[in-house]
Amino acid sequence: MTVPPAGTALAGGTNGPRALRPLLDTVLDALTTGAEDRAGPLPPGGPDTVTRAVRDACHPVFPDHGTGPHTALRTLVHTLAAGASDPADPHCAAHLHCPPLALATAADLAACALNPSMDSWDQAPAASALEALTSRALAALVYPQATDPDALITTGGTESNQLALLLAREAAAPAGTATEPHRPARPLQIVCGANAHHSIPRSAWLLGLPEPLTLPTPDGILTPDTVHTCLANLAGRAGPVLLTATAGTTDSGAIDPLADLADVAARHGARFHIDAAYGGALLFSDTHRSTLHGLARAHTVGLDLHKLGWQPVAAGLLAVPGPATLAPLAHQADYLNADDDTEAGLPDLLSRSLRTTRRPDILKIAVTLKALGRHGLGELVDRTLAAAQTLADLIEAHPRYELHSRPPLSTVLFRPTGADDTTLATIRRTLLTDGQAVLGRATTPTGLWLKATLLNPHTQPGDLTTLLKLVEGHTPR
Repeated sequence: MTVPPAGTALAGGTNGPRALRPLLDTVLDALTTGAEDRAGPLPPGGPDTVTRAVRDACHPVFPDHGTGPHTALRTLVHTLAAGASDPADPHCAAHLHCPPLALATAADLAACALNPSMDSWDQAPAASALEALTSRALAALVYPQATDPDALITTGGTESNQLALLLAREAAAPAGTATEPHRPARPLQIVCGANAHHSIPRSAWLLGLPEPLTLPTPDGILTPDTVHTCLANLAGRAGPVLLTATAGTTDSGAIDPLADLADVAARHGARFHIDAAYGGALLFSDTHRSTLHGLARAHTVGLDLHKLGWQPVAAGLLAVPGPATLAPLAHQADYLNADDDTEAGLPDLLSRSLRTTRRPDILKIAVTLKALGRHGLGELVDRTLAAAQTLADLIEAHPRYELHSRPPLSTVLFRPTGADDTTLATIRRTLLTDGQAVLGRATTPTGLWLKATLLNPHTQPGDLTTLLKLVEGHTPR
């Protein structure tokens, strides 16, 4: 019997865990040494320095003869860790890019090893049942009064928004099919605020819909009066309307007045979608969940647990109040969901996504929900939002800083007093290049601001004080 080449053992089966164990030791060691070499939230030196380090460590990328599994793992994992932007570092606070829980990461390893493909039951028997149970449990948080709420698993807020627009388009043209869509004389008109995520207009473009009517949001939120005036002007001149609102903008974490906007949408007969990719996790918190009052009145709601849910990418959902909303996604391919198989009781997975092959992203989510429960996740949400309030307090008390506004979620906008836009942009890039801090930027009607997006529930006040000192140290006097 020939011995298989090194590195070709499989991860699955009864021998898979035995093959994985020594490789995991190598990976964990490389992650440790890589983080030690980086010694901060970001590798110093900027793009050219990082690219050169990666090139030098990995050359040749595709040799004629391999180095063997442990050398390859050690080299590439160490290189990636040393050159990473580490969201677990409290000074890495630019984006909605969370530090994943070790628990969820371990679960994701199991998903990789088993490798279910979520496009047919015979590729994912247990994973498909777990996805159905878990997605419906999360949908019930969004729609507590609904009889049979459901949710699709997506790659994140962008895919959730695209699906919401697609479902709204098809609801406006119920006679259509996936192959021969019927279109009304007047296409769906999307109405959104200037604070809406960039995926809303992009999805409209992808779906062949008119450019959204984008309403001004000078204070960062979409106001009911503005929407009412717009919808009243559209009456009789436009076809079906989809109003989109945001529960947690990417610039400031602002939350639109959801219940009031639901009233306006209902008054004008408009469909209503809420992008809660950022703020939806407030549903876990007894302290903050009332902030999302009105969420359950939307026809569709996007959630994203790789933000305030501490999951490895990707972990998005699109929740709906009932399965009938998802009917337009019905699709048939004989080798995956033949009619007679479906009639015989095999679940149809192909109609639960626009994607065919899908990872079992539900496993890490399900493990986290089971391990921590709603109260455990709610405590993480509360701690993270409290850290943002602490940072806002520090900024308000500092004589050389200006606070944009009190943070509605975990994003804090601030700037050195009197700093112009060019100075702010230079401060941010200098901190990045030095590898000292990762801060974002947000442009508002009052100019450019530095953005600290706090997603690490273990951040301490001393971490925040140091972050402000780093910014102050790069501010011209």
